Amino acid sequence: MSDRPTLRLTPLGAGQEVGRSCIVLQYQDKTVVCDTGIHPGHSGMAALPFVDYLDWSTVDAILITHFHLDHVGALTYITEKTNFRQGNGKVYMTHPTKAVYKLVMQDLISANLSSLGSLFTTAEVSQSLSSVIPVSVHQQVSPCAGVAFTPYHAGHVLGACMYMIDILGLKILYTGDYSREEDHHLVKAEIPPIRPDVLIVESTHGVHTFAPRAEKEQRFTSLVHAILGRDGHVLLPAFALGTAQELLLILEAYWEGHPELHSVPIYYTSSLARKCVAVYQTHIHAMNTNIRSRFAMRDNPFVFKHVSSVPLQRGWMQRIGQGPPCVVLASPGFMDSGSSRELLEFWAPDPRNGLIITGYSIEGTLANSILNEPDEILSLKGGRIPRKISVDSVSFTAHVDYSQNSEFIELVDSEHVVLVHGEKNTMDRFRAAMEARYKDRGIERKLYTPGNLDMLELSVRHERIAKVIGRLATEVPKEGDVLSGLVVAKDSSYTILDAGDLDELTELTVPVVTQKQRLVVDCSWELVRWHLEGMFGRIEERTDSELVKTTRVMDVVDVKHTGERQVTLEWTSSAGNDMIADATLALLAGVDKSAASVKLTSHVHAVGPWEEKLAWFLEAHFGPVELHSEAGHDPVLIVRVDGEEARVGLRGVTCVKEELRARVASVVEMAELVL
Repeated sequence: MSDRPTLRLTPLGAGQEVGRSCIVLQYQDKTVVCDTGIHPGHSGMAALPFVDYLDWSTVDAILITHFHLDHVGALTYITEKTNFRQGNGKVYMTHPTKAVYKLVMQDLISANLSSLGSLFTTAEVSQSLSSVIPVSVHQQVSPCAGVAFTPYHAGHVLGACMYMIDILGLKILYTGDYSREEDHHLVKAEIPPIRPDVLIVESTHGVHTFAPRAEKEQRFTSLVHAILGRDGHVLLPAFALGTAQELLLILEAYWEGHPELHSVPIYYTSSLARKCVAVYQTHIHAMNTNIRSRFAMRDNPFVFKHVSSVPLQRGWMQRIGQGPPCVVLASPGFMDSGSSRELLEFWAPDPRNGLIITGYSIEGTLANSILNEPDEILSLKGGRIPRKISVDSVSFTAHVDYSQNSEFIELVDSEHVVLVHGEKNTMDRFRAAMEARYKDRGIERKLYTPGNLDMLELSVRHERIAKVIGRLATEVPKEGDVLSGLVVAKDSSYTILDAGDLDELTELTVPVVTQKQRLVVDCSWELVRWHLEGMFGRIEERTDSELVKTTRVMDVVDVKHTGERQVTLEWTSSAGNDMIADATLALLAGVDKSAASVKLTSHVHAVGPWEEKLAWFLEAHFGPVELHSEAGHDPVLIVRVDGEEARVGLRGVTCVKEELRARVASVVEMAELVL
């Protein structure tokens, strides 16, 4: 079973940019939205996706991949400020993502990041949680008829997932942000077992290839050690959750192996991270075997020996900033505000200090511009600060590089590949590299790089697979066998089964339609019976509970004597039964006009009942029959066919033509058996 449906795909964000991920999928009358993020480089309404483009009351499901703001930050605005609640749409995210979502959004409002505090309140964040349904990885979920999805591990951060979405049989894999490299606490992204028709995949790093993991960690710890060796302070801007926990695990392990550093404190300044410790300890099952085995041995990796939090009270920055050398992991990662920005302004003039950018930096943020090592930076108060602090970059971004992304795309093997979550030039280079890679291997695949509000209309050929169940599945068919059964479609799944299994194996039943037809017959009930016997042979006759005479024809049609000169036909409708009923109706409609009926009823005094019934029987097979009954002679029935005459009497059948005689004799013999 195959066809070519058209999928409409529209980025409301993350189209040729990084930030405010929001991808709309529309197929037939179904609408699914993947992620609802904000853009960290913009402020106010400009940070939101293009929400006015869509009638949110038509959305069947919103699927959130993880708790980073560029994927979930606009959810409260959409659920509380649009007409989303006027429809029947639901919001889905994994259990860890929901647990962190409320804390992340409250922290966002308190920090007034990107002026989003004016767009919604803390109370509205709490209210938006009522629309969220938590799901587990590998759980199959159906938000509505025709739509289903399954989350798979995506790596990246705790609880992050990619979604295999099934809309009326059309399969779409949306990765969100994903990582194919297992780190100190997370599993790597999975390859879903189902081949999708469309793959929507991030392209954040384009054709860039990362250094091996061990090499990155060695360079990172060496930089930290070197900055401390020159009596400097180390600033590590990072978001409170995700990369921050990974960096703390790396530093904790390094400090354990270097006793000379035990006197150097490691701080993290995020109250959000402290609040989320319980989330990390609760969802150990979502982490890798390293963390799970340590927990099993009562060794909690997130209870650090060398790391402590900093209470953000008055004077905290001067105390830390003017104190002895230390390492501070501060949020947010883009340094546009918050403790990371305050520490940067405080430490920027001193060349002994060092800044290490450890994650992806979006265009338009301070973290991105400072990589160019400007001579000065603009303070939050508008002044200019000389930049003497060293700037290095060691990417621990939990995204895929070119080799990982290209390998994943080839393993998924989708006909259509849509690139999102990447700057335009980066995406274009990645697309060109993939097209060349496919061309060299003789593989035909279609790649797309839509911008925001650019609607893609993808004509997708997908095959529908039907599963054989019930009695049809008791034997494995051989090549060339013909399998006959009913195809039952429910949402996007198909099964083939025997009609007799419908009641037991499905929620369906076979409808039974009983048809009735009443007609007036201007003759006796005995004459009706005789004509029926002549046409159909032996018939069953009974008297039912209502004392109504009933004759059953061919075990299908009940002919009931329901009134004077009136009969009613009843039968269970089917193609075969309807044909027998039609033949019975046609016969009965002409009974009162039959020549044999007229003659039989007019000579009833001259012939006996057996001869009368025999005449009716012959007439049913050969047409009009003449009856001769003269005084002193035996009754004779005369049958004429094509000008030839056969005479039926007590001594048998006589006819000049042997062929006609044999035919008539055969009918008489059958009549004797019936009558």
